[in-house]
Amino acid sequence: MSTQYQKICDVVKADLERVNKNLVLSFALQPELDAELENFLQSPSKRIRSLMTILYLRASKIYLLPAHYELLAAVELVHNASLIHDDVIDESKLRRGRKTLNDKFDNQLAVISGDYLLGESLKKLVKIGSIPVMDIFSDTVKTMCLGEVNQYFNRYKKTDIEKYIEKSYQKTGSLFESALKASMLLADNAADEKTLEFASNFGIAFQVRDDLLNVMESDNTKSANDCDEGIYNAAMILSDNLQDGIEKTKDLLNNYVNCAKQCINDLEESIYKKSLMELLELLEDV
Repeated sequence: MSTQYQKICDVVKADLERVNKNLVLSFALQPELDAELENFLQSPSKRIRSLMTILYLRASKIYLLPAHYELLAAVELVHNASLIHDDVIDESKLRRGRKTLNDKFDNQLAVISGDYLLGESLKKLVKIGSIPVMDIFSDTVKTMCLGEVNQYFNRYKKTDIEKYIEKSYQKTGSLFESALKASMLLADNAADEKTLEFASNFGIAFQVRDDLLNVMESDNTKSANDCDEGIYNAAMILSDNLQDGIEKTKDLLNNYVNCAKQCINDLEESIYKKSLMELLELLEDV
């Protein structure tokens, strides 16, 4: 996926570089922690939320304002804060090939570090000066937290696929949707139903794919990673036979990818629409 993904990124390389510049923060905590947070934010990352949003805006012939890059940096900060918190919840020791903050320091400092990044994202949103945008992101963070809470209380319960999709939207899809919704708002274009549906389908597909890879890459297919913690993903919900569940999850993934594709069919043909289609096809590549 990496080579083709990089080619897609290159289509809007200058835009992504501007987002990254907005992620260069002036930390004022402790030198050792400052360095870790800087490395964490600048380490190789997909920036897929920013990429999806920028490609859609460009495909829609929307001019990107300085506020858009500030907004997308805030999106990336919310995402990275959630990763730090997830590592604490999951007791993970590695993230992107590096020691997690909770492993290098401890859970308490990792939680505070994630909160600090949320504070930085809030600062950027305040700088944009849009109350409606602030409202979108306050609701999004609440939704992401709700997804974690629901996952906690559903541990060791084999829920139905509808609840799995709802959780996937809450934890992942909602931030994709909000990134595009708020970006359209900044351009004085209210996001229509099809735009929001595209973003949420994209985000859900991304989460389904991530869960699917987690199962497929597990050394012991009978007890995939999350299942050991009582978190059942789509493959385990859709079938008692894991291999059959994997195939059914691929169908589920393809369904959400195809729904997202249909939402952008009406966009005028361009290099940006083509790249969006290619990005969606990469999600199917498992």
